[in-house]
Amino acid sequence: MDNILSIKQNLAVRVKQRRREGKLTQLALAGKAGVSLGSIKRFEGSGEISLSSLLRIAVVLGYEEDFATLFERKNYQTLDEIINAK
Repeated sequence: MDNILSIKQNLAVRVKQRRREGKLTQLALAGKAGVSLGSIKRFEGSGEISLSSLLRIAVVLGYEEDFATLFERKNYQTLDEIINAK
C-alpha cells in the first residue's frame, strides 16, 4: 500500500507542476476542468481524486493521451517473446 500512496503523491506533484507551468491557479483549473476547487485542493494535498476528475484535469492540461496508452504495455515472460513481438 505504501507504493500506491507514493504513486498518488507523485502524480499530484506532477499535476501541480504542470498547472503552475500553465500559469493556472487552482481556481482556474477547477473552472476549466469542471471540477470543484475542493477536489483540486484535496488532490494536490493528498493525491485523492476520482478518475473522472483526474481525466478532466488531464484534458485541460493536455495530457489526455497518456491515458490512451495506460496498461497497453505487454508484460513479456521471455526474451523470445520480446524478439518475436517486433
